[in-house]
Amino acid sequence: MKMFVTERRNKIMELLHDKQRLTVKELSEQIGVSEATLRTDLNKMEKDGLLTRTHGGAMLNQQDNLDKDKSFLAHEQKNHKEMSSIAKEAFRLIEEKQCILLDASSTALELARYLNEKPIRLTVVTSGIQTALELKDNPNITVILIGGVVTNGSTTIEGILGIELLDKLHIDILFTSANGFSVENGMTDFNLYEVELKKQMVSKAQQVVALIDHSRIGVTSSARFARTEQVDVLITNESIDPKTKQVLDNHHIQVVSTL
Repeated sequence: MKMFVTERRNKIMELLHDKQRLTVKELSEQIGVSEATLRTDLNKMEKDGLLTRTHGGAMLNQQDNLDKDKSFLAHEQKNHKEMSSIAKEAFRLIEEKQCILLDASSTALELARYLNEKPIRLTVVTSGIQTALELKDNPNITVILIGGVVTNGSTTIEGILGIELLDKLHIDILFTSANGFSVENGMTDFNLYEVELKKQMVSKAQQVVALIDHSRIGVTSSARFARTEQVDVLITNESIDPKTKQVLDNHHIQVVSTL
């Protein structure tokens, strides 16, 4: 469906709030309009002070250290109730003294906050700076932050520098979100640097739990980091249609709805 200019530019800002920095190609794939149209949008939006143009793309404006967290916090606050319900279901899968791996998603952060309320001893490995900060003062939880690159305005560890650390750990469960999940293409995201790390996270975990908002089911983004058959459990905030549920059952994926 064709978007009006205002709708399109609102969508650009929504995506930038989610990922902080995107290329024109990535935006084109997400929004479904030409790269030429998006360049016009981005140039106008930069003039309006909404973003900063980068080589081949755009990023959110960053004014001070507080502004660096605004993009993450804006997305985190959106659909907070839904994320919280997914986090509570995810907690049911965790056992005492396990080593769990959390990605840098806002849903994983919500799970970390829920863990802080529970008297459970764990080792938590994470690629999320906010998640590590949330858990660092909990005496029952050992927090390990994966090493890597942090880009301007990001709260996410990117790249593959931390792979060696993952090789040394036994990861019981990975809890990870995605920009899209489909039976055909598995779990996908559009930050290619983050995808490379998440591929390794998936491969090192004994169990992979996908924390997916219902609006992202059936969606495919730029790059895959987990094949469908690598996912063990899918937790979502609404019921899945019977046809999709049957296909997931055929792939031996346990589906949990928070409804």
